[in-house]
Amino acid sequence: QVQLVESGGGLVQPGGSLRLSCAASGSIFSVNTMGWYRQAPGKERMLVAAITSGGKTNYADSVKGRFTISRDSAKNTVYLQMNSLKPEDAAVYYCKYSISLLRYYWGQGTQVTVSS
Repeated sequence: QVQLVESGGGLVQPGGSLRLSCAASGSIFSVNTMGWYRQAPGKERMLVAAITSGGKTNYADSVKGRFTISRDSAKNTVYLQMNSLKPEDAAVYYCKYSISLLRYYWGQGTQVTVSS
């Protein structure tokens, strides 16, 4: 089992910044992918950004140039730096830890609200 603890969500004005963190513990595998997904009310959960244990990153087109994903492998922690936030970025953000296509774990989610 892998436990994920997310932090960093909150209320921010449009154009502002937030940094999300997700710390993994438990049965950590050296080869894994950690990522952030988000789900807005009435919408499906969608990938925001992901990073492999080798450092390869992948971003949704809607966040490219504004969000940056990074990880500290020594701490088993992934970060999502979100800049130039827009109202449409508001959602519950979930951390995902993947070992394979069929073996993955979700965090509990953290709310991001973008409003003036």
